[in-house]
Amino acid sequence: MKEYIKHHEWNIVEEGFDPADNRVSESLFSLGNGRMGGRGNFEEKYSGDSLLGNYVAGVYYPDKTRVGWWKNGYPEYFAKVLNAANWLGIHVEVDGEELDLATAKVENFKRDLNMKEGYLQRTFEATLPSGKKVAVVSTRLLSIVDDEGGAIRYEVKAVNFSGNIKFSPFVDGDIENEDSNYDEKFWVEVAKENEAGQAILVSETLKTQFQVATGMKWNLTLNGAVQSTAIETENKEKFVGNSTTVAVSEGDVATIFKYICNISSENHDKGDLIAVAKDYLARVEAKGFDTMMEEQAAAWAKKWEFSDILIEGDVKAQQGIRFNIFNMNQTYTGEDARLNIGPKGFTGEKYGGVTYWDTEAYCVPFYLMTAEPEVVRNLLIYRYNHLERAIENAQKLGFTDGAALYPMVTMNGEECHNEWEITFEEIHRNGAIAFAIYNYIRHTGDDKYLADYGFEVLLGITRFWKQRVNWSVGYNKYVMLGVTGPNEFDNNVDNNWYTSYIAMWCMEYTTKAVEILKEKYSERYAELVAKTNFNEAEEVAKWAEIRDNMYLGYDEERNIFIQADGFFNKEQILVKDMDQSQLPIVHHWSWDRILRSNFIKQADVLQGIYLFEERFSVEEIKANYDFYEPRTVHESSLSPCIHSILAGKIGDQARAYEFYLRTSRLDLDDYNADTRDGLHITSMAGTWMAVVEGFAGKRVFDDGVLRLAPFIPAEWGAYTFNITHQGAMLAVRVSEGKVEITNTSDVAINVFVHDKEVAVPANGNVAI
Repeated sequence: MKEYIKHHEWNIVEEGFDPADNRVSESLFSLGNGRMGGRGNFEEKYSGDSLLGNYVAGVYYPDKTRVGWWKNGYPEYFAKVLNAANWLGIHVEVDGEELDLATAKVENFKRDLNMKEGYLQRTFEATLPSGKKVAVVSTRLLSIVDDEGGAIRYEVKAVNFSGNIKFSPFVDGDIENEDSNYDEKFWVEVAKENEAGQAILVSETLKTQFQVATGMKWNLTLNGAVQSTAIETENKEKFVGNSTTVAVSEGDVATIFKYICNISSENHDKGDLIAVAKDYLARVEAKGFDTMMEEQAAAWAKKWEFSDILIEGDVKAQQGIRFNIFNMNQTYTGEDARLNIGPKGFTGEKYGGVTYWDTEAYCVPFYLMTAEPEVVRNLLIYRYNHLERAIENAQKLGFTDGAALYPMVTMNGEECHNEWEITFEEIHRNGAIAFAIYNYIRHTGDDKYLADYGFEVLLGITRFWKQRVNWSVGYNKYVMLGVTGPNEFDNNVDNNWYTSYIAMWCMEYTTKAVEILKEKYSERYAELVAKTNFNEAEEVAKWAEIRDNMYLGYDEERNIFIQADGFFNKEQILVKDMDQSQLPIVHHWSWDRILRSNFIKQADVLQGIYLFEERFSVEEIKANYDFYEPRTVHESSLSPCIHSILAGKIGDQARAYEFYLRTSRLDLDDYNADTRDGLHITSMAGTWMAVVEGFAGKRVFDDGVLRLAPFIPAEWGAYTFNITHQGAMLAVRVSEGKVEITNTSDVAINVFVHDKEVAVPANGNVAI
């Protein structure tokens, strides 16, 4: 763990510069606005260790799968979000000496991410080898108002000298991904324009031929007065830059204002990119930096108004939850159904920026409760739009008749994950997508979604499950062979309990969807039957037969569900009894050793219990929790939140808080020694779940009724959160012995609080 980030309710603060922590900090201080984002890199040159990272939503490259053991069904490529043009750059020279924090003496260094108002500020003093000293204040934002760009204010004070300061703002498209094969580069230059004070570079991706116009417009002031200095232009391949020199006296402050944009062919015609970029830059420069900052603060205040969680009495926990909410809101806005949420968002290259089942299992609950229904609806439509590809993916593996297998990893609906035990076997992702449809409908009441989009997806998924099982003479049951559950430390197993259970549930829910459609949307149902060649009588009967005869492993002695066949053949060791220096085991053990161990990466059986909690007794939940959690190393970022929620359910408030703190500060404190690769964006939604579903006990079951069963961690005085449910907008404050619910909508609602029904009037409040 690293604990160098200062505790603060609204800010992420690093004081002092340690190059060894720089990559971690670059992740922590990332900015985004839903359409673009970038790591917390420096504007000035930095020759030390750094991962330069700037990303444009929806732009990717299909990197050819290169393996010598090709098997039928392998994906043709691995899709990766591309490191795009560097728009940050402002190189600085003082009388010919370059400002570089790797070679200068650095003092009073501070990075400060203001989450409340949505900007990053960095201050430092640097003494160059000549002895000349500058004080720098850099402030930047990625606008959520003008969301195709942002702005930088970069101030340099001459502390102990008089002389010349040269500023060189630029856009550099000669960029590579750190994870590229053979140091390949994925961008080619298409066009450029470069003139004094403004430059635009248009780049195109290989193969996919996305184009992005990255532009800058800038001006310079000295002690607040606009300067008209001579400007030189520099043109190289994939590079456009300007430079200017200003004479300063000791104590003077020279400030460059740089306005930037990324205009993508995903949103504009390729022939218009330069013109659109010019219009954008002219508009934001006319506003000016201060106005952009004011608008940014107002826009973030609106986001925080409903998505914030207020924790009283625990600054460490408060900072953790706000950091997670901040990053969820700057990664995905829900305005574009073509976009989804990569596990690293705009903060790093790992996992390629592609879509996993994380979206449906973890992000959907967050957005369901904190945003307009259209946000989650767009996430669901993203999968609907990929249904034909999911059917093609299943066909490649031998499935027929409209069976759909959604990819484990995707950009455009095609599978692009090339580890066989994941690609072919981690098929539980299908269940998460089906569950997200159910989750959306029970929270919003919008069952028309089934008629419009949802039923086709459910049918394809359920047809897949029907063909994926087979009859076992040995068990005299249907079985699910050769799968990998959420616990990826247990590959290629038979009868993973979670996978089999969610498959059964999918068959059950799709059957229920048939009845809803027949009852409420009969004309549309007839159209769907014809479109999908659905044989209701035959298919529904087969689903029921499979559900009634599915094998689910159960250990009567321990009163637990068996994670998978053979689990008890493994040596049973608890995490607390192993050599703690070997954690995380993924950094110390061979994969062979991990697979032979009983150690669990993340919730597996417990993931199923979390999803279908109402179907299990508290005694069953506790027995499974007490058995599986001590064997779990939590080396997936998705693990602590589920364990926190279930710990709260069984009354173990201490462990609930422990796991909450771990999930909320996973990146801030670098628990798994991997924050340097980027933040764990999708698991951040789990932090919100740990508070609202864990401590507050928020539940919605099949009946669509909102339930709360709150408790307060011993470390907190009170906490307040906001949720929406079927049109009602509620603020809930939990304090010792008291729950207050304020309804800020025109929709009256009944809520069960600790199993007692409470009427909450429209635009009213109650105290329990």
